[in-house]
Amino acid sequence: MRTALAIVFLAVSLTMIPGQSTMPGYLLQREFSLAPAAAMGYGLYGFDNPAVLNYLHQPDLYFTWIDTTGKVFNAENWGLFMAVPNLSFGMMRRENLLGRVYDYRISHSFGSRKASLGLGFGWSSGDVDIFERSNVLSLGTMIRPDRHLSLGLTGLLALSGGDREATAELGLRPFGNELVTLFGDYNIQRGFELKDGFWSAGLALEPLPGVRLTARYFDDKTFNAGVQLSLGRSGLGSMIHFDEDGEPVNSVYGIRLGANDRALLDPRTAKRSSYLKLDLNGPLRYQRFVMFDKANTLKGVLEAIRAAKADKSIAGIAINTSGMYANIELLWELRAQLADFRSAGKHVVIYIDNANTVDYYFASVADKVVMDPVGMIDLRGLMMGKTYLKGSLEKLGIGFDEWRFFKYKSAVEIVSRENMSDADREQLQAIIDDMYDVIKADVSSSRGFTPERFDDLVNNTAIFMAKTAIENGLVDTLGRWDAVEDVVKSLEGKKKTFIVPSQLSCYNLPEDNKWGGKPQIAIIYGLGVCAMDEGITARQLVKDVEAVTKDKSIKAVVFRVDSPGGDALASDIVAEAFKKCAVKKPVIVSQGFVAGSGGYWLSMYGTRIVAAPITITGSIGVIGGWLYDQGFKSKLGLSTDKVQAGKHADMEFGATLPLLGASIPDRNLTEEERGRMEAEIKGMYAEFVQKVAAARKRSYDEIEAIAQGRVWSGIDGKDVGIVDTLGGMELAISIAKQLAGIAEKTEVEIVEYPKPGLFNADFFKPKLIAIDEKTQKNIGLVKFYLDHNGQPIPMLPMEYQGMTIE
Repeated sequence: MRTALAIVFLAVSLTMIPGQSTMPGYLLQREFSLAPAAAMGYGLYGFDNPAVLNYLHQPDLYFTWIDTTGKVFNAENWGLFMAVPNLSFGMMRRENLLGRVYDYRISHSFGSRKASLGLGFGWSSGDVDIFERSNVLSLGTMIRPDRHLSLGLTGLLALSGGDREATAELGLRPFGNELVTLFGDYNIQRGFELKDGFWSAGLALEPLPGVRLTARYFDDKTFNAGVQLSLGRSGLGSMIHFDEDGEPVNSVYGIRLGANDRALLDPRTAKRSSYLKLDLNGPLRYQRFVMFDKANTLKGVLEAIRAAKADKSIAGIAINTSGMYANIELLWELRAQLADFRSAGKHVVIYIDNANTVDYYFASVADKVVMDPVGMIDLRGLMMGKTYLKGSLEKLGIGFDEWRFFKYKSAVEIVSRENMSDADREQLQAIIDDMYDVIKADVSSSRGFTPERFDDLVNNTAIFMAKTAIENGLVDTLGRWDAVEDVVKSLEGKKKTFIVPSQLSCYNLPEDNKWGGKPQIAIIYGLGVCAMDEGITARQLVKDVEAVTKDKSIKAVVFRVDSPGGDALASDIVAEAFKKCAVKKPVIVSQGFVAGSGGYWLSMYGTRIVAAPITITGSIGVIGGWLYDQGFKSKLGLSTDKVQAGKHADMEFGATLPLLGASIPDRNLTEEERGRMEAEIKGMYAEFVQKVAAARKRSYDEIEAIAQGRVWSGIDGKDVGIVDTLGGMELAISIAKQLAGIAEKTEVEIVEYPKPGLFNADFFKPKLIAIDEKTQKNIGLVKFYLDHNGQPIPMLPMEYQGMTIE
């Protein structure tokens, strides 16, 4: 904004310099334009005000010419303007009895929807001396603080000869949209006093989409009237100039090609003529890297489905699930969005090849499920299991002392036990039962099964090849992905065109219908283990939260939590940052697949907490433990020695484990040391419970009764009061808009934090050779426990991170 003010000051200063301009400036440009750049469309694509290029959304080309003979195609004087967002090239041809000249301009812009800046450089060819041309520099700014006001200011400076001029533009929209625009402009050139400048005023109307009417009155008592008709990616325009007596002087015509525009009749957008094609191959993630990453994102797919529902040209969605990889919670969200899409009377067709229970659950929402002729449905139900490492650690000579003081806190069972504890079995069975019940209810409803019929399919058949899948009503037809177009034709009664998300109308229409910035909602991601510099990267995440808190343009925050917990410090500093943020603006927590223990610590200060029915949440509890040497050193032929000052200085001293880069203490804790750690764990637990009680406006005893490290499904979490609403990210955004006072139908801009990385650096990291993924994961678990050895940790079992329900 300081730069914008500097340009304004510079442009105004230009008016004070004496002389008269011969540059291709305001007087020439207004012969070709229906309205000033600040008031309507994109002006002359940067030839007039370079800052306007910031609002162009797609490449565009515009050719315009002046006819003085009544022959329409007489084009002695013309302009050609080619532009992409933020960059343009333009040229104008002028001819008179003495000769002709060609004026060229390259322009660039940058900024936001509220304020943009532009810079242009121009030169000429032809009879330059006759027309007294020189190279020129143009500076421009466009300020649109809200949907009613647009201000433009341009300075044009000749790099030789001293000519210069400044132009101020004003646009006013009484209704805040393109329906009615009042405009005016004022130009002052070298040699004129401020009161003697050139000006115009007028009106632009868009009574129907893409049909624009203009009228413009000039200081010399002449005026013009124009019409512009958009045909989508092309358009036509015409304008007649009248003298002060109302007699026609000349006509201006224009042809536009390229960028999509609002249009009354656009054959591309015939009602329900197309299907949106979604390929979900690969992982479904929250964010993707800027480069070398084609992964689908939750936000991107949800937005595409929502946009397709609102797009009048879309009749349905066809989805390819081959190679899809996503956890049950993410698929629940997509399925719910597709069900909402179908509520508009539109259709969904989904192709599957090899599908497990969760994949089939997702596909069952479709009107037509298409299965590969040699595919398979594995409908064996759901399972959650763990690999226990206690026996392996004992054989390696590594001991573990579990510090578990709360019934359900099972985070270290995989290294302390050989099987599930009764408490862990109880809570996991309750979660898996809730997940199964959700799947059974939704699949039965979609496919017309009774719940008993679904149970029978799961328990008495389970594996379905193509033929048996058809016979049992699990799918509707057989075919490969390339046969889906024929399935759609059969379903719709006629052939449909297929488009990709980038071709949806909402991603192609210009945004000049609304000036100013859209209300902003921030989505902040807290993903992975709670740690300072990995996982949620708490150190940086706090900075992001503080920046969002201070940013007045951001009206509400959605905090997406998908974390099993970890470091209490990392959890608490982020939670406290959100607590401060919630004082200034609504903070809606959207819990993903796992948001328990430290993940719930992150969530607790949310204005509202939204969880999916199958989210794993809660686990309000703390646990700890101690890995130590029970013969490991001697098996490897290692030895250690030490000197120390301080009774407990050697607690963590020991040999460094090969491959892990972590040390294993030589000894277990003494009874005194263990007693001290027990007090710390219980103290942290009491603090955790008290914080949750205060955040949820409940008593300590009420929260303690549902704590003890117990994990809950989203369904049960709502019942016990640690979750407010069942839903996904879309619902969280809707609630954020409501609490921020933003009207339901108002478009918002979503800004995401942290900002995505340029590329995935892990791709270039060397991997352990000949060690499979599961072994590497177990090694990683042991390293995590060693890195947090002896620390009280509010966390779920680490294997919950990235877990796939099978």
